[in-house]
Amino acid sequence: MSTRILVVDDEQLIRAGFRAILQAEPDLEVVGEAADGLEATELARQLRPDVVLMDVRMPRLSGIDATAHLVRSLPDAPRVLVVTTFENDAYVYQALRAGAQGFLLKRSRADALVHAVRLVARGDSLLFPAAVRELALRHAPVAPDRSRIDRLSAREGEVLRLMAAGLANAEIADRMRLGAETVKTHVARLLAKLEVRDRTQAVIAAYESGFVTAGSGPTPF
Repeated sequence: MSTRILVVDDEQLIRAGFRAILQAEPDLEVVGEAADGLEATELARQLRPDVVLMDVRMPRLSGIDATAHLVRSLPDAPRVLVVTTFENDAYVYQALRAGAQGFLLKRSRADALVHAVRLVARGDSLLFPAAVRELALRHAPVAPDRSRIDRLSAREGEVLRLMAAGLANAEIADRMRLGAETVKTHVARLLAKLEVRDRTQAVIAAYESGFVTAGSGPTPF
């Protein structure tokens, strides 16, 4: 089954370029194009894409606001890959906080774009934990809110710390001497308690709350 993609950018030439690159891949299908964030939200409801390639600065509604709207309003929201010309980490952070799964510069190579789309389509984050940590610590609020973090059990907190350190579920299972399905259950529960949709959002919450800090590492067992 092909990955269905909605391309969103206010420049027609950029949209055409993305379409040409993605349509050349047998497992990717561009199902629509939008010229601004408002049109993107409308088309996402109609077309139900798996992935949205989202520009940041657009008329009527920005890509960051459009991302936040999609995540809030659609129960099966598409995964969003923000693509922009701006090398401003504030945009990266805002996009991730809004619910995007990744961030890519428009000058990236064609194969990097294809790889990024496939990555977020299968539910992974495009940014590594170290990058998320740096962004979160740089832009974290002055007065941390621990209310959601305090909902976690001790075991769920341990899992979150290991997620923030960049460990995958299998590595967490090995480190904590748990079964893979048990770890998967812990991850699902902590995502629900933190009211986030993916691991990147959970790691951001961990740093913003002060639960995980720059010098903290995996808890020894």
